Amino acid sequence: MILADARLQLVLDLVGVFVFALSGGLVAVQRRLDLFGVLVLAVVAGLGGGILRDVLIGATPPRGLTDWRLLAAAALGGLVTFRWHPNLGRRRLLVRSVRVLDAAGLGAFCVSGALTALAQGAAPLTAVIVGTLTAIGGGMLRDVLAGQVPEVLRRELYAVPAALGATAVVVARELGVLGTGVALAAALGVAALRVLAVLLDLNAPSPLRTSAPSRAESRE
Repeated sequence: MILADARLQLVLDLVGVFVFALSGGLVAVQRRLDLFGVLVLAVVAGLGGGILRDVLIGATPPRGLTDWRLLAAAALGGLVTFRWHPNLGRRRLLVRSVRVLDAAGLGAFCVSGALTALAQGAAPLTAVIVGTLTAIGGGMLRDVLAGQVPEVLRRELYAVPAALGATAVVVARELGVLGTGVALAAALGVAALRVLAVLLDLNAPSPLRTSAPSRAESRE
């Protein structure tokens, strides 16, 4: 067992699933999908990262398809969004809500993914990669289904905070100091870094333009 508190793994998974499901539901609302569409995007966003994690480390069938608690958390996130989204009002508030929820899910899932990989005996580098993909996988699938370029490819720092969080967990394990407090601190730190990146518009380096933008690009 990686952590003395075995419940932390479940808590991180439930938090990650629920908040990513909320973000998936909000994206569906932005796209004006019906109740079924909201639930589909909520479930995909909430469970996609965890399913990808389990497939990568050979833990099949994935917990996201067999644990009723995770399925219930994803469905609940979709239903909550469908019921209360009018209270968010303007589109700008919807967008901000998606990003805040993304930040919370990113922190929970990168730590959960790294912990799960380590528990399965994965090498340190593998655990970092799995933790990162766990964090960004659900959001990528959500955006692809919604017909938009995934946040991780076009917005402020997204995958970098997740990779740092997963790395922190692995390094703490190697140093023998990994515990509940360290895991929670890593998750909160990732969420805070993601929110800071959004507020300050911090981005990874992008290619320099080699020619003047077209009229279509200018209008965008």
